[in-house]
Amino acid sequence: MADQSRQSDKEHPHVEAVQIEGLVALKIIRHCYEEGPSEIAQGVLLGLVVDKKLEITNCFPFPRSEDDESSEVQYQMEMMRKLREVNVDHLHVGWYQSTYLGSFLNKNFVEAQYNYQSSIEESVVLVYDPLKTLQGMLSFKAYRLTPLLMELYRSGEKAFTPDGLAKRGVSYDNLFEEVPVIIKNSNLACILLCEIEEMSNIKDKDSFLSLATGSYLEKSVQLLMEGADELCQDAQKLHNYQRNNSRQQQQIDGYKAKRAAENDQRIKRGEQPLPEEDMTKVFRPIPPPSRLDNTLVNSQINNYCQELTQFASQSFTKLYMAEAIQSTQQK
Repeated sequence: MADQSRQSDKEHPHVEAVQIEGLVALKIIRHCYEEGPSEIAQGVLLGLVVDKKLEITNCFPFPRSEDDESSEVQYQMEMMRKLREVNVDHLHVGWYQSTYLGSFLNKNFVEAQYNYQSSIEESVVLVYDPLKTLQGMLSFKAYRLTPLLMELYRSGEKAFTPDGLAKRGVSYDNLFEEVPVIIKNSNLACILLCEIEEMSNIKDKDSFLSLATGSYLEKSVQLLMEGADELCQDAQKLHNYQRNNSRQQQQIDGYKAKRAAENDQRIKRGEQPLPEEDMTKVFRPIPPPSRLDNTLVNSQINNYCQELTQFASQSFTKLYMAEAIQSTQQK
């Protein structure tokens, strides 16, 4: 039993935290800014694992190639070789991606992270949201696929049927695990930041207590409504499948009853009964719809709700502080 437990830990290592160097965070932010809001910025994370903490010490962006995957892989290998030659951490530990308004949970995201975790067990995906950062909240989040989702994805599309998900107890909240993110700066960088903070006018209430957050909340609610509409459409597809499957089952039962009655007549006449037939050849089985998209949409809606809760909480805090400052000034 102990050997099985150690083997399970080896197959699914537990990463308790992701530590990012300040320079790496700035590189990712700059890359996302250069790509602009219409493009998704992606890149490679380099570093090493220390105990149960994944330390990310370097990164570089993916090349801008649309179709040639071999050139992209060759570029990554060449970059890691060059970094190794100059004695820089070159171990591949995951990838990063930009997102806008927290909209990133889809099949491509799951497939990419599955490929990473299949080849590199400790790998994570780092998600950065530029729009949320502009609202005053630095948004870096690290995710990993849970062992349950890894097993399901390894089994193929057949595992994502309604019966398959119900049998394994799969829900939207046990597909991904979020890993805490720590941004680490050197002592000299911390001193510099303290000096910049003293020189800058961050105490200006117009910038520090800005309440211009209506557009962000409005777009988030719109995305939440779109997700709810998508869920309704998916529920209609599942209802159609259940109705068609029930109708086909009634036809199968009627066909079996008809053959049983005919066999009774043949036996009474002293004839051989009809051989049993494979019902799958007579009635073509209706394939059950995949529930992967539905589960991912549920996870995405849950992510929208968490983002709205966090953002609204900070907005209320700013509102109360602004009212207190205004009442103090009037007195």
